[in-house]
Amino acid sequence: MTSRTLTWADPGAVLERASGLTGIEMLRALRDGVLPPPPMAVTMNASIREVEEGRVVFECVPGEEHYNPLGTVHGGYACTALDTVTGCAAQTTLPAGVGYTSIEIAVKYLRPITLRTGPLRVVGTVTKPGRRVIFAEGAILDAGGTTLATASSSLLVLGG
Repeated sequence: MTSRTLTWADPGAVLERASGLTGIEMLRALRDGVLPPPPMAVTMNASIREVEEGRVVFECVPGEEHYNPLGTVHGGYACTALDTVTGCAAQTTLPAGVGYTSIEIAVKYLRPITLRTGPLRVVGTVTKPGRRVIFAEGAILDAGGTTLATASSSLLVLGG
């Protein structure tokens, strides 16, 4: 039997520290280690690599703990990674005190993900910013640039 121990920072305390930051400032603080990662990022072995307005890139490293009974990484892992990057891309366009929530996400699984796939590059891009609804797309790529899964997402702007 193999195990993995997870440790994370209190998300409420992190949110309090991030109050007053714009969406892009918060994501850059997470990328740069000024703010600790949220618990889900720890669970997913995910880290932010690039942040610019309307675009983010994460690196995700799935492990055996993300496998399904068929011997591949569970599709929920890919969906969660894509939901994360589309949401974070949307967040880069938002002012301080304004949030978002996913309305819908449509995922297309193109190729299986296994441990042999290696680290994943997960890219989220805003295709249409908005004050009420933001539209974004995401893609999961392997180290060679092969697309493994894609998503389109609609996100509702909250607050402001």
